[in-house]
Amino acid sequence: MACAARWRAWYSNFKATSIIGVMKITNIYSMVKGCARVVAIVVLMMMSATPLYAQESRTKADFELGKTTEILANMMREIETQFVDRVPADKILKNASRGIVLATDPYLEYLSESDMAAFEVMTTGKYGGVGSLIRKKGDYVVFAQPYKGAPADVAGIKIGDKILAIDGKDMKGANVEDISSNLKGDPESDVTVEVERCLDGTRESVTMRRRRISIPSVPYAGMLRDGVGYICHNDFIDGSYDEVRRSVEALMAEGELRGLVLDYRGNGGGIMQEAVDIVSLFVPRGERVVSVMGRDSSSLHHYTTSHTPLLQNIPIVVLVNGSSASASEILAGALQDLDRAVVMGTRTYGKGLVQSTHHVGYNNYLKITTAKYYIPSGRCIHARDYSTLDSDGRVGIVPDSLITEYSTRGGRKVFDGGGIVPDIKVEPEYVSRFALTLYSMGYMEDWADEYMRRHVGESVDVRNFSLSDEEYDDFCRFIEDKDVPYESETRQALTALRKAAESERYDETIEASLDALEQMIKDDKMSNMQIYRDEIVKAINYELMLRYAYQEGAVENAVANDKMVDDAVALILDDEEYRRILSEQDLHMH
Repeated sequence: MACAARWRAWYSNFKATSIIGVMKITNIYSMVKGCARVVAIVVLMMMSATPLYAQESRTKADFELGKTTEILANMMREIETQFVDRVPADKILKNASRGIVLATDPYLEYLSESDMAAFEVMTTGKYGGVGSLIRKKGDYVVFAQPYKGAPADVAGIKIGDKILAIDGKDMKGANVEDISSNLKGDPESDVTVEVERCLDGTRESVTMRRRRISIPSVPYAGMLRDGVGYICHNDFIDGSYDEVRRSVEALMAEGELRGLVLDYRGNGGGIMQEAVDIVSLFVPRGERVVSVMGRDSSSLHHYTTSHTPLLQNIPIVVLVNGSSASASEILAGALQDLDRAVVMGTRTYGKGLVQSTHHVGYNNYLKITTAKYYIPSGRCIHARDYSTLDSDGRVGIVPDSLITEYSTRGGRKVFDGGGIVPDIKVEPEYVSRFALTLYSMGYMEDWADEYMRRHVGESVDVRNFSLSDEEYDDFCRFIEDKDVPYESETRQALTALRKAAESERYDETIEASLDALEQMIKDDKMSNMQIYRDEIVKAINYELMLRYAYQEGAVENAVANDKMVDDAVALILDDEEYRRILSEQDLHMH
Protein backbone atom coordinates (compact mmCIF):
# COMPACT_ATOMS: atom_id res chain seq x y z
CA MET A 1 0.00 0.00 0.00
CA ALA A 2 1.04 3.49 -0.69
CA CYS A 3 0.82 6.01 2.11
CA ALA A 4 3.39 6.48 4.83
CA ALA A 5 3.21 4.04 7.72
CA ARG A 6 0.68 1.95 5.79
CA TRP A 7 2.25 -1.26 7.04
CA ARG A 8 1.70 0.03 10.58
CA ALA A 9 -1.91 0.71 9.69
CA TRP A 10 -2.26 -2.92 8.60
CA TYR A 11 -1.47 -4.07 12.13
CA SER A 12 -3.39 -1.38 13.97
CA ASN A 13 -3.42 -3.48 17.14
CA PHE A 14 0.32 -2.80 17.51
CA LYS A 15 0.36 1.01 17.69
CA ALA A 16 2.63 1.29 20.71
CA THR A 17 5.55 2.72 18.70
CA SER A 18 3.83 6.05 18.06
CA ILE A 19 5.06 9.17 19.83
CA ILE A 20 1.46 10.35 19.93
CA GLY A 21 -0.08 8.78 23.01
CA VAL A 22 -3.61 7.46 23.11
CA MET A 23 -5.61 7.70 26.33
CA LYS A 24 -6.04 4.30 27.95
CA ILE A 25 -9.08 3.70 30.13
CA THR A 26 -8.14 1.87 33.33
CA ASN A 27 -10.54 -0.76 34.57
CA ILE A 28 -11.28 -0.55 38.28
CA TYR A 29 -13.40 -2.48 40.69
CA SER A 30 -16.64 -3.97 39.44
CA MET A 31 -18.73 -1.86 41.79
CA VAL A 32 -17.25 1.34 40.42
CA LYS A 33 -17.64 0.05 36.87
CA GLY A 34 -21.30 -0.53 37.57
CA CYS A 35 -21.61 3.13 38.50
CA ALA A 36 -19.45 4.33 35.61
CA ARG A 37 -22.08 6.10 33.59
CA VAL A 38 -23.75 7.94 36.43
CA VAL A 39 -20.50 8.95 38.10
CA ALA A 40 -19.16 10.29 34.82
CA ILE A 41 -22.14 12.57 34.40
CA VAL A 42 -21.66 14.19 37.79
CA VAL A 43 -17.95 14.75 37.32
CA LEU A 44 -18.31 16.29 33.86
CA MET A 45 -21.34 18.44 34.74
CA MET A 46 -20.42 19.74 38.17
CA MET A 47 -18.49 22.68 36.76
CA SER A 48 -21.49 23.99 34.85
CA ALA A 49 -24.37 23.13 37.20
CA THR A 50 -26.05 26.11 38.88
CA PRO A 51 -26.67 26.13 42.68
CA LEU A 52 -29.40 23.80 43.86
CA TYR A 53 -31.20 26.51 45.86
CA ALA A 54 -32.24 28.14 42.58
CA GLN A 55 -34.12 25.08 41.32
CA GLU A 56 -37.52 26.72 41.69
CA SER A 57 -36.69 29.27 38.99
CA ARG A 58 -35.37 26.82 36.43
CA THR A 59 -37.14 25.22 33.54
CA LYS A 60 -38.14 21.60 33.99
CA ALA A 61 -35.04 20.46 32.09
CA ASP A 62 -32.75 22.57 34.24
CA PHE A 63 -34.44 21.26 37.38
CA GLU A 64 -33.91 17.66 36.30
CA LEU A 65 -30.27 18.41 35.53
CA GLY A 66 -29.71 19.94 38.94
CA LYS A 67 -31.56 17.13 40.68
CA THR A 68 -29.53 14.49 38.86
CA THR A 69 -26.30 16.35 39.61
CA GLU A 70 -27.05 16.41 43.33
CA ILE A 71 -27.97 12.73 43.45
CA LEU A 72 -24.89 11.69 41.52
CA ALA A 73 -22.62 13.91 43.59
CA ASN A 74 -23.91 12.13 46.67
CA MET A 75 -23.32 8.76 45.00
CA MET A 76 -19.74 9.69 44.20
CA ARG A 77 -19.18 10.88 47.75
CA GLU A 78 -20.50 7.59 49.13
CA ILE A 79 -18.23 5.58 46.83
CA GLU A 80 -15.24 7.64 47.88
CA THR A 81 -15.96 7.39 51.62
CA GLN A 82 -17.68 4.01 52.04
CA PHE A 83 -16.36 1.63 49.37
CA VAL A 84 -14.25 -1.17 50.88
CA ASP A 85 -11.15 -0.16 48.87
CA ARG A 86 -9.92 3.37 48.34
CA VAL A 87 -10.43 4.47 44.73
CA PRO A 88 -8.69 7.68 43.54
CA ALA A 89 -11.12 10.20 42.11
CA ASP A 90 -9.14 10.58 38.88
CA LYS A 91 -9.47 6.85 38.20
CA ILE A 92 -13.21 7.04 38.78
CA LEU A 93 -13.37 9.88 36.28
CA LYS A 94 -11.38 8.11 33.58
CA ASN A 95 -13.33 4.89 33.93
CA ALA A 96 -16.62 6.76 34.11
CA SER A 97 -15.90 8.65 30.90
CA ARG A 98 -15.93 5.27 29.19
CA GLY A 99 -19.44 4.79 30.53
CA ILE A 100 -20.61 8.01 28.93
CA VAL A 101 -19.14 6.91 25.61
CA LEU A 102 -21.03 3.63 25.76
CA ALA A 103 -24.28 5.34 26.74
CA THR A 104 -24.31 8.24 24.30
CA ASP A 105 -21.73 8.59 21.56
CA PRO A 106 -18.80 6.29 20.71
CA TYR A 107 -16.86 9.33 19.50
CA LEU A 108 -17.24 11.35 22.69
CA GLU A 109 -13.89 11.61 24.45
CA TYR A 110 -12.70 12.92 27.78
CA LEU A 111 -9.28 14.57 27.53
CA SER A 112 -7.23 15.05 30.67
CA GLU A 113 -4.57 17.72 30.94
CA SER A 114 -1.88 15.30 29.79
CA ASP A 115 -4.05 14.06 26.91
CA MET A 116 -4.37 17.58 25.53
CA ALA A 117 -0.71 17.69 24.53
CA ALA A 118 -1.19 14.65 22.30
CA PHE A 119 -4.47 16.09 21.01
CA GLU A 120 -2.68 19.29 19.98
CA VAL A 121 -0.12 17.29 18.01
CA MET A 122 -2.90 15.40 16.22
CA THR A 123 -4.76 18.57 15.21
CA THR A 124 -1.82 20.84 14.41
CA GLY A 125 0.88 18.35 13.46
CA LYS A 126 3.29 20.45 15.52
CA TYR A 127 5.22 19.94 18.75
CA GLY A 128 8.49 20.95 20.38
CA GLY A 129 11.06 18.20 20.07
CA VAL A 130 13.80 16.56 18.02
CA GLY A 131 11.61 15.15 15.23
CA SER A 132 11.63 11.36 15.24
CA LEU A 133 9.39 8.40 15.85
CA ILE A 134 10.65 5.95 18.45
CA ARG A 135 9.94 2.31 19.33
CA LYS A 136 10.68 -0.14 22.13
CA LYS A 137 13.39 -2.73 21.50
CA GLY A 138 14.38 -4.95 24.40
CA ASP A 139 15.33 -2.94 27.48
CA TYR A 140 15.75 0.27 25.52
CA VAL A 141 13.93 2.57 23.13
CA VAL A 142 15.42 3.22 19.70
CA PHE A 143 14.94 5.92 17.10
CA ALA A 144 12.49 4.50 14.54
CA GLN A 145 12.14 7.26 11.96
CA PRO A 146 13.90 10.65 12.08
CA TYR A 147 12.08 13.25 9.99
CA LYS A 148 14.12 14.69 7.16
CA GLY A 149 15.75 17.96 8.20
CA ALA A 150 14.60 17.72 11.84
CA PRO A 151 17.10 18.18 14.71
CA ALA A 152 17.58 14.41 15.10
CA ASP A 153 18.33 14.04 11.40
CA VAL A 154 20.67 17.04 11.35
CA ALA A 155 22.52 15.61 14.36
CA GLY A 156 23.16 12.37 12.46
CA ILE A 157 20.67 10.16 14.28
CA LYS A 158 19.85 7.02 12.28
CA ILE A 159 17.03 4.51 12.46
CA GLY A 160 17.91 1.89 15.08
CA ASP A 161 20.19 4.10 17.20
CA LYS A 162 19.61 3.08 20.83
CA ILE A 163 18.76 5.72 23.46
CA LEU A 164 20.96 5.00 26.50
CA ALA A 165 20.50 8.23 28.45
CA ILE A 166 18.84 11.64 28.15
CA ASP A 167 20.44 14.63 29.88
CA GLY A 168 22.47 12.22 32.02
CA LYS A 169 19.49 10.13 33.11
CA ASP A 170 19.76 6.39 32.43
CA MET A 171 16.95 5.27 30.13
CA LYS A 172 17.28 1.51 30.50
CA GLY A 173 13.82 0.08 31.07
CA ALA A 174 12.05 3.31 30.17
CA ASN A 175 8.94 3.01 28.02
CA VAL A 176 8.12 4.90 24.84
CA GLU A 177 6.00 7.48 26.67
CA ASP A 178 8.81 8.28 29.13
CA ILE A 179 11.36 8.73 26.36
CA SER A 180 8.97 10.84 24.31
CA SER A 181 8.31 13.12 27.27
CA ASN A 182 12.05 13.60 27.85
CA LEU A 183 12.81 14.31 24.20
CA LYS A 184 10.06 16.90 23.90
CA GLY A 185 10.40 20.36 25.35
CA ASP A 186 10.38 24.04 24.61
CA PRO A 187 11.67 25.00 21.15
CA GLU A 188 15.26 26.34 21.21
CA SER A 189 16.08 24.35 24.36
CA ASP A 190 18.86 21.74 24.21
CA VAL A 191 18.66 18.05 24.98
CA THR A 192 21.66 15.72 25.19
CA VAL A 193 21.12 12.09 24.24
CA GLU A 194 23.65 9.31 24.72
CA VAL A 195 23.15 6.81 21.92
CA GLU A 196 24.57 3.49 20.84
CA ARG A 197 24.97 3.62 17.09
CA CYS A 198 23.07 0.95 15.22
CA LEU A 199 25.60 0.65 12.40
CA ASP A 200 28.80 0.10 14.41
CA GLY A 201 27.83 -0.21 18.09
CA THR A 202 29.83 2.83 19.20
CA ARG A 203 28.54 5.13 21.94
CA GLU A 204 28.20 8.84 21.39
CA SER A 205 26.76 11.84 23.21
CA VAL A 206 24.64 13.96 20.86
CA THR A 207 23.28 17.40 21.76
CA MET A 208 20.26 18.56 19.79
CA ARG A 209 18.44 21.88 19.88
CA ARG A 210 14.71 21.27 20.01
CA ARG A 211 12.51 23.13 17.63
CA ARG A 212 8.89 23.36 16.61
CA ILE A 213 8.39 20.17 14.63
CA SER A 214 5.84 20.16 11.83
CA ILE A 215 4.81 16.67 10.78
CA PRO A 216 4.20 16.68 7.01
CA SER A 217 0.69 15.68 5.98
CA VAL A 218 1.87 14.95 2.42
CA PRO A 219 4.81 12.53 2.74
CA TYR A 220 5.11 12.02 -1.01
CA ALA A 221 3.94 13.54 -4.28
CA GLY A 222 5.35 12.70 -7.68
CA MET A 223 4.77 11.77 -11.30
CA LEU A 224 3.90 8.16 -12.01
CA ARG A 225 3.77 7.50 -15.76
CA ASP A 226 2.36 9.06 -18.91
CA GLY A 227 1.75 12.40 -17.25
CA VAL A 228 -0.30 11.11 -14.30
CA GLY A 229 0.54 12.64 -10.93
CA TYR A 230 0.13 11.16 -7.47
CA ILE A 231 -0.35 12.73 -4.02
CA CYS A 232 -0.36 10.76 -0.77
CA HIS A 233 -2.20 12.74 1.92
CA ASN A 234 -2.02 11.34 5.45
CA ASP A 235 -4.17 13.65 7.59
CA PHE A 236 -5.98 16.98 7.70
CA ILE A 237 -4.01 19.24 10.02
CA ASP A 238 -3.23 22.95 10.06
CA GLY A 239 -1.58 23.76 6.74
CA SER A 240 -2.68 20.64 4.85
CA TYR A 241 -4.28 22.74 2.11
CA ASP A 242 -1.01 24.60 1.56
CA GLU A 243 0.92 21.32 1.36
CA VAL A 244 -1.47 19.79 -1.15
CA ARG A 245 -1.56 22.99 -3.21
CA ARG A 246 2.24 23.15 -3.36
CA SER A 247 2.29 19.49 -4.39
CA VAL A 248 -0.18 20.15 -7.21
CA GLU A 249 1.82 23.17 -8.39
CA ALA A 250 5.04 21.12 -8.38
CA LEU A 251 3.40 18.40 -10.48
CA MET A 252 2.08 20.99 -12.94
CA ALA A 253 5.57 22.45 -13.24
CA GLU A 254 6.98 19.07 -14.36
CA GLY A 255 5.07 19.18 -17.63
CA GLU A 256 1.66 18.31 -19.00
CA LEU A 257 -0.45 16.83 -16.22
CA ARG A 258 -2.94 14.39 -17.77
CA GLY A 259 -4.52 13.22 -14.53
CA LEU A 260 -4.13 12.99 -10.77
CA VAL A 261 -4.40 10.19 -8.20
CA LEU A 262 -5.28 11.40 -4.69
CA ASP A 263 -4.53 8.73 -2.08
CA TYR A 264 -6.68 8.98 1.07
CA ARG A 265 -6.37 5.38 2.19
CA GLY A 266 -5.68 5.31 5.89
CA ASN A 267 -6.40 9.04 6.29
CA GLY A 268 -8.47 9.31 9.46
CA GLY A 269 -9.54 12.91 8.90
CA GLY A 270 -8.94 16.03 10.94
CA ILE A 271 -9.80 19.68 10.33
CA MET A 272 -12.88 20.04 8.14
CA GLN A 273 -11.95 23.44 6.70
CA GLU A 274 -8.74 21.98 5.30
CA ALA A 275 -10.83 19.43 3.36
CA VAL A 276 -13.06 22.20 1.99
CA ASP A 277 -10.03 24.20 0.87
CA ILE A 278 -8.43 21.19 -0.83
CA VAL A 279 -11.64 20.51 -2.78
CA SER A 280 -11.41 24.12 -3.99
CA LEU A 281 -8.26 23.17 -5.92
CA PHE A 282 -10.39 21.09 -8.28
CA VAL A 283 -13.81 22.78 -8.58
CA PRO A 284 -14.97 26.35 -9.32
CA ARG A 285 -15.08 28.95 -6.57
CA GLY A 286 -18.39 29.13 -4.72
CA GLU A 287 -19.25 25.41 -4.88
CA ARG A 288 -20.89 24.01 -1.76
CA VAL A 289 -18.70 21.25 -0.33
CA VAL A 290 -20.36 20.42 2.98
CA SER A 291 -23.20 21.62 5.18
CA VAL A 292 -23.15 21.30 8.96
CA MET A 293 -26.23 21.16 11.17
CA GLY A 294 -26.56 20.64 14.91
CA ARG A 295 -29.68 20.01 16.98
CA ASP A 296 -31.95 22.26 14.95
CA SER A 297 -32.09 23.88 11.53
CA SER A 298 -31.07 27.28 12.90
CA SER A 299 -27.53 25.94 13.31
CA LEU A 300 -27.21 25.09 9.60
CA HIS A 301 -24.00 26.38 8.04
CA HIS A 302 -22.73 25.88 4.49
CA TYR A 303 -19.03 25.65 3.60
CA THR A 304 -18.14 26.61 0.04
CA THR A 305 -14.95 26.76 -1.98
CA SER A 306 -13.21 30.10 -1.70
CA HIS A 307 -9.90 29.63 -3.52
CA THR A 308 -9.07 29.89 -7.20
CA PRO A 309 -8.94 26.33 -8.61
CA LEU A 310 -5.76 24.95 -10.13
CA LEU A 311 -7.15 21.87 -11.90
CA GLN A 312 -10.78 22.07 -13.01
CA ASN A 313 -10.82 19.63 -15.88
CA ILE A 314 -8.22 16.86 -15.73
CA PRO A 315 -9.34 13.36 -14.61
CA ILE A 316 -9.00 12.62 -10.89
CA VAL A 317 -9.20 9.30 -9.06
CA VAL A 318 -9.55 9.32 -5.27
CA LEU A 319 -8.36 6.18 -3.45
CA VAL A 320 -10.15 5.26 -0.20
CA ASN A 321 -10.51 2.34 2.19
CA GLY A 322 -12.15 1.42 5.47
CA SER A 323 -9.77 3.68 7.39
CA SER A 324 -10.63 6.79 5.36
CA ALA A 325 -12.76 8.80 7.77
CA SER A 326 -14.34 12.17 8.55
CA ALA A 327 -12.60 14.92 6.54
CA SER A 328 -11.38 12.28 4.06
CA GLU A 329 -15.00 11.31 3.48
CA ILE A 330 -16.00 14.95 3.01
CA LEU A 331 -13.38 15.34 0.29
CA ALA A 332 -14.09 12.03 -1.46
CA GLY A 333 -17.85 12.40 -1.11
CA ALA A 334 -17.92 15.99 -2.36
CA LEU A 335 -15.84 15.18 -5.44
CA GLN A 336 -18.09 12.17 -6.07
CA ASP A 337 -21.33 14.17 -5.63
CA LEU A 338 -20.05 16.91 -7.94
CA ASP A 339 -19.03 14.26 -10.52
CA ARG A 340 -15.54 15.72 -10.38
CA ALA A 341 -13.66 12.50 -9.56
CA VAL A 342 -14.00 8.74 -9.63
CA VAL A 343 -13.72 7.16 -6.18
CA MET A 344 -11.89 3.81 -6.08
CA GLY A 345 -11.29 1.30 -3.29
CA THR A 346 -13.54 0.05 -0.49
CA ARG A 347 -16.33 1.60 1.57
CA THR A 348 -15.02 4.32 3.86
CA TYR A 349 -15.26 4.38 7.66
CA GLY A 350 -18.59 6.21 7.95
CA LYS A 351 -17.97 9.04 10.42
CA GLY A 352 -20.14 11.98 9.45
CA LEU A 353 -19.88 13.93 12.67
CA VAL A 354 -18.52 17.34 13.62
CA GLN A 355 -16.80 17.44 17.00
CA SER A 356 -15.72 20.36 19.12
CA THR A 357 -13.65 20.54 22.29
CA HIS A 358 -15.08 22.14 25.44
CA HIS A 359 -13.32 23.05 28.67
CA VAL A 360 -14.83 21.29 31.70
CA GLY A 361 -12.49 22.60 34.38
CA TYR A 362 -8.95 22.14 35.69
CA ASN A 363 -7.45 22.00 32.19
CA ASN A 364 -9.65 19.02 31.31
CA TYR A 365 -11.70 18.93 28.13
CA LEU A 366 -14.59 17.08 26.56
CA LYS A 367 -14.51 16.35 22.84
CA ILE A 368 -18.17 16.08 21.98
CA THR A 369 -20.27 15.64 18.86
CA THR A 370 -22.09 18.90 18.15
CA ALA A 371 -23.31 18.44 14.58
CA LYS A 372 -23.51 16.19 11.53
CA TYR A 373 -22.28 17.06 8.09
CA TYR A 374 -24.00 16.68 4.74
CA ILE A 375 -22.16 16.56 1.42
CA PRO A 376 -23.46 18.24 -1.80
CA SER A 377 -26.06 15.59 -2.72
CA GLY A 378 -27.66 16.11 0.70
CA ARG A 379 -26.62 12.78 2.15
CA CYS A 380 -25.03 12.24 5.54
CA ILE A 381 -22.46 9.50 5.31
CA HIS A 382 -22.60 8.75 9.05
CA ALA A 383 -24.02 5.44 10.25
CA ARG A 384 -27.44 6.39 11.61
CA ASP A 385 -27.65 3.32 13.81
CA TYR A 386 -24.59 2.41 15.88
CA SER A 387 -25.75 -1.21 15.85
CA THR A 388 -24.56 -1.38 12.22
CA LEU A 389 -20.96 -0.66 13.23
CA ASP A 390 -18.33 -3.40 13.28
CA SER A 391 -16.27 -4.03 16.41
CA ASP A 392 -13.64 -1.56 15.20
CA GLY A 393 -16.21 1.20 14.65
CA ARG A 394 -16.40 0.89 10.87
CA VAL A 395 -19.71 0.61 9.04
CA GLY A 396 -20.82 -3.00 8.71
CA ILE A 397 -23.94 -4.29 6.99
CA VAL A 398 -26.57 -1.55 6.80
CA PRO A 399 -30.22 -2.67 6.39
CA ASP A 400 -32.10 -1.29 3.37
CA SER A 401 -34.56 0.37 5.75
CA LEU A 402 -31.79 2.69 6.94
CA ILE A 403 -30.67 3.72 3.44
CA THR A 404 -31.94 6.69 1.42
CA GLU A 405 -31.22 7.31 -2.25
CA TYR A 406 -29.71 10.59 -3.47
CA SER A 407 -28.33 11.83 -6.80
CA THR A 408 -25.05 13.36 -7.86
CA ARG A 409 -25.02 16.53 -9.93
CA GLY A 410 -25.04 14.45 -13.10
CA GLY A 411 -27.85 12.19 -11.92
CA ARG A 412 -25.92 9.17 -10.69
CA LYS A 413 -27.53 7.31 -7.80
CA VAL A 414 -25.72 7.41 -4.46
CA PHE A 415 -26.81 6.43 -0.96
CA ASP A 416 -26.42 7.45 2.66
CA GLY A 417 -26.39 5.00 5.55
CA GLY A 418 -22.72 4.93 6.36
CA GLY A 419 -19.54 5.71 4.48
CA ILE A 420 -18.72 6.57 0.89
CA VAL A 421 -19.24 3.63 -1.44
CA PRO A 422 -16.62 3.85 -4.21
CA ASP A 423 -17.54 4.04 -7.88
CA ILE A 424 -15.08 1.22 -8.51
CA LYS A 425 -14.68 -1.36 -5.78
CA VAL A 426 -11.16 -2.72 -5.45
CA GLU A 427 -10.43 -5.00 -2.53
CA PRO A 428 -7.17 -4.25 -0.69
CA GLU A 429 -4.31 -6.67 -1.07
CA TYR A 430 -4.53 -9.45 1.49
CA VAL A 431 -1.97 -9.28 4.26
CA SER A 432 -1.51 -12.51 6.19
CA ARG A 433 -1.48 -12.78 9.94
CA PHE A 434 1.94 -14.38 9.60
CA ALA A 435 3.43 -11.30 7.91
CA LEU A 436 1.80 -9.03 10.49
CA THR A 437 3.31 -11.11 13.27
CA LEU A 438 6.80 -10.81 11.77
CA TYR A 439 6.34 -7.06 11.54
CA SER A 440 4.88 -6.59 15.00
CA MET A 441 7.75 -8.57 16.55
CA GLY A 442 10.20 -6.11 14.99
CA TYR A 443 12.02 -8.76 12.96
CA MET A 444 11.76 -6.88 9.66
CA GLU A 445 13.13 -3.73 11.27
CA ASP A 446 15.93 -5.66 12.96
CA TRP A 447 16.98 -7.34 9.72
CA ALA A 448 16.83 -4.00 7.90
CA ASP A 449 19.30 -2.66 10.48
CA GLU A 450 21.58 -5.63 9.78
CA TYR A 451 21.27 -4.99 6.05
CA MET A 452 22.34 -1.37 6.46
CA ARG A 453 25.42 -2.41 8.46
CA ARG A 454 26.53 -4.52 5.50
CA HIS A 455 25.82 -1.80 2.92
CA VAL A 456 27.18 1.36 4.54
CA GLY A 457 27.61 4.18 2.05
CA GLU A 458 25.77 2.48 -0.79
CA SER A 459 23.01 4.21 -2.75
CA VAL A 460 19.93 2.63 -4.34
CA ASP A 461 17.34 3.33 -7.02
CA VAL A 462 14.53 4.20 -4.62
CA ARG A 463 11.58 3.79 -6.97
CA ASN A 464 12.70 0.48 -8.46
CA PHE A 465 14.42 -1.15 -5.48
CA SER A 466 13.29 -4.61 -4.43
CA LEU A 467 14.89 -7.31 -2.35
CA SER A 468 16.81 -9.88 -4.41
CA ASP A 469 16.27 -13.63 -4.09
CA GLU A 470 19.59 -13.99 -2.28
CA GLU A 471 18.71 -11.22 0.16
CA TYR A 472 15.33 -12.77 0.91
CA ASP A 473 17.00 -16.11 1.56
CA ASP A 474 19.24 -14.31 4.03
CA PHE A 475 16.16 -12.92 5.80
CA CYS A 476 14.74 -16.45 5.98
CA ARG A 477 17.93 -17.63 7.69
CA PHE A 478 17.63 -14.68 10.08
CA ILE A 479 14.08 -15.76 10.99
CA GLU A 480 14.89 -19.47 11.27
CA ASP A 481 15.81 -19.39 14.97
CA LYS A 482 13.35 -16.64 15.93
CA ASP A 483 10.16 -17.20 17.90
CA VAL A 484 7.11 -16.40 15.77
CA PRO A 485 3.96 -16.80 17.91
CA TYR A 486 1.62 -17.34 15.01
CA GLU A 487 -1.52 -19.35 14.39
CA SER A 488 -3.27 -19.10 11.04
CA GLU A 489 -6.93 -18.17 10.78
CA THR A 490 -7.54 -21.59 9.22
CA ARG A 491 -5.98 -23.35 12.21
CA GLN A 492 -7.96 -21.19 14.62
CA ALA A 493 -11.13 -22.16 12.76
CA LEU A 494 -10.17 -25.82 13.08
CA THR A 495 -9.68 -25.43 16.83
CA ALA A 496 -13.12 -23.83 17.09
CA LEU A 497 -14.59 -26.66 15.01
CA ARG A 498 -13.10 -29.26 17.36
CA LYS A 499 -14.69 -27.53 20.35
CA ALA A 500 -18.04 -27.30 18.60
CA ALA A 501 -17.87 -30.96 17.56
CA GLU A 502 -17.08 -31.98 21.13
CA SER A 503 -19.97 -30.00 22.60
CA GLU A 504 -22.37 -31.47 20.02
CA ARG A 505 -20.91 -34.99 20.45
CA TYR A 506 -19.65 -35.31 16.90
CA ASP A 507 -16.01 -35.48 18.00
CA GLU A 508 -15.59 -39.27 17.82
CA THR A 509 -17.36 -39.44 14.45
CA ILE A 510 -15.19 -36.88 12.70
CA GLU A 511 -11.99 -37.03 14.78
CA ALA A 512 -10.02 -38.84 12.08
CA SER A 513 -11.06 -36.31 9.45
CA LEU A 514 -10.10 -33.41 11.71
CA ASP A 515 -6.71 -35.00 12.47
CA ALA A 516 -6.05 -35.41 8.75
CA LEU A 517 -7.06 -31.82 8.12
CA GLU A 518 -4.77 -30.63 10.91
CA GLN A 519 -1.80 -32.33 9.27
CA MET A 520 -2.62 -30.63 5.97
CA ILE A 521 -2.71 -27.13 7.48
CA LYS A 522 0.12 -27.51 9.94
CA ASP A 523 1.61 -24.07 10.58
CA ASP A 524 5.24 -24.26 9.50
CA LYS A 525 7.29 -21.11 9.87
CA MET A 526 9.68 -21.66 7.00
CA SER A 527 6.92 -22.83 4.66
CA ASN A 528 4.99 -19.68 5.46
CA MET A 529 8.06 -17.63 4.59
CA GLN A 530 7.62 -18.84 1.01
CA ILE A 531 3.81 -18.77 0.92
CA TYR A 532 3.70 -15.12 1.99
CA ARG A 533 6.93 -14.07 0.35
CA ASP A 534 5.53 -11.22 -1.79
CA GLU A 535 3.92 -9.32 1.08
CA ILE A 536 6.93 -9.86 3.34
CA VAL A 537 9.24 -8.47 0.65
CA LYS A 538 7.06 -5.35 0.33
CA ALA A 539 7.28 -4.73 4.06
CA ILE A 540 11.06 -5.15 4.11
CA ASN A 541 11.39 -2.88 1.09
CA TYR A 542 9.46 -0.23 3.01
CA GLU A 543 11.77 -0.50 6.03
CA LEU A 544 14.90 -0.31 3.90
CA MET A 545 13.66 2.72 1.98
CA LEU A 546 12.93 4.50 5.26
CA ARG A 547 16.62 4.09 6.04
CA TYR A 548 17.87 5.08 2.59
CA ALA A 549 15.45 7.87 1.68
CA TYR A 550 13.23 8.75 4.64
CA GLN A 551 9.45 8.52 4.59
CA GLU A 552 9.26 10.10 1.16
CA GLY A 553 11.37 7.37 -0.41
CA ALA A 554 9.50 4.58 1.38
CA VAL A 555 6.19 5.81 -0.01
CA GLU A 556 7.61 6.32 -3.50
CA ASN A 557 8.85 2.73 -3.57
CA ALA A 558 5.55 1.38 -2.23
CA VAL A 559 3.54 3.32 -4.82
CA ALA A 560 5.59 1.78 -7.63
CA ASN A 561 4.39 -1.66 -6.49
CA ASP A 562 0.79 -0.79 -5.63
CA LYS A 563 -1.83 -2.52 -7.80
CA MET A 564 -4.63 -0.12 -6.86
CA VAL A 565 -2.49 2.84 -7.91
CA ASP A 566 -1.79 1.06 -11.21
CA ASP A 567 -5.54 0.54 -11.70
CA ALA A 568 -6.16 4.23 -11.02
CA VAL A 569 -3.56 5.31 -13.57
CA ALA A 570 -5.00 2.94 -16.18
CA LEU A 571 -8.48 4.41 -15.64
CA ILE A 572 -7.23 7.97 -16.00
CA LEU A 573 -5.51 7.11 -19.26
CA ASP A 574 -8.69 5.44 -20.56
CA ASP A 575 -10.67 8.61 -21.20
CA GLU A 576 -13.73 6.81 -22.57
CA GLU A 577 -14.09 4.51 -19.55
CA TYR A 578 -13.46 7.36 -17.10
CA ARG A 579 -16.24 9.47 -18.62
CA ARG A 580 -18.59 6.49 -18.82
CA ILE A 581 -18.30 5.93 -15.07
CA LEU A 582 -19.09 9.57 -14.34
CA SER A 583 -22.15 9.52 -16.60
CA GLU A 584 -23.69 6.11 -15.94
CA GLN A 585 -27.16 6.08 -14.40
CA ASP A 586 -27.06 2.58 -12.89
CA LEU A 587 -27.67 2.28 -9.19
CA HIS A 588 -24.62 2.91 -7.06
CA MET A 589 -25.27 -0.18 -4.95
CA HIS A 590 -24.45 -0.35 -1.27
